[in-house]
Amino acid sequence: MRILIVEDEPTLGQQLKTTLEQNGYAVDLSPDGEDGHFLGSTEDYDAVILDLGLPEIDGLTVLGMWRKEGRNFPVLVLTARDSWSDKVAGLDSGADDYLAKPFQTEELIARLRALIRRASGNASSELTAGRVRLDTRSGRVTLSGEPVKLTAQEYKLLSYLMHHKGKVVSRTELIEHIYDQDFDRDSNTIEVFVTRIRKKLGANVITTIRGLGYSLDDPDDPSRD
Repeated sequence: MRILIVEDEPTLGQQLKTTLEQNGYAVDLSPDGEDGHFLGSTEDYDAVILDLGLPEIDGLTVLGMWRKEGRNFPVLVLTARDSWSDKVAGLDSGADDYLAKPFQTEELIARLRALIRRASGNASSELTAGRVRLDTRSGRVTLSGEPVKLTAQEYKLLSYLMHHKGKVVSRTELIEHIYDQDFDRDSNTIEVFVTRIRKKLGANVITTIRGLGYSLDDPDDPSRD
């Protein structure tokens, strides 16, 4: 999952970026509203963490601009202003959730996970596909109850496909969501990761849709080829 953080406090921004990367996210960090708006308008994110008190363009204005442009990714608003009016203004501008500073990082990550799950139509923190289970809280993957060890990139790819179970996902979309903007992206690595995942979880867990991309569904469904 790819996250955009728009935060003008350098220390907090870097701490959040590092923590989210350690939790398996691809993260882009923006220091002001103008740059943040540009990234949110031109890149494809699974969620955005947006501070309200930003230089150049304030957070509420950035959020309103995104929504007018049709950008519908979930947005978690951060504010140091502990007043109900700021929270209401954020939600009315199109925010999906808010968190007042100071906050516990664990709570931010939990809220972020929930936003991403809801955006993809998943109510539970545990995603399933046949005998495969992925716990978004712990990052644990099991096959028939037995733990399966995946690399960071394998986990990111599997997680994205499981969040979008039953949908055809192109190589381009996968690249955009498992790598940050500074990563040297190579579409050939997607096929390598898919091959490795199939070896660990079963040959039919991910279906290749020729010319379109990949789809993950219930591998035990008899209607599948």
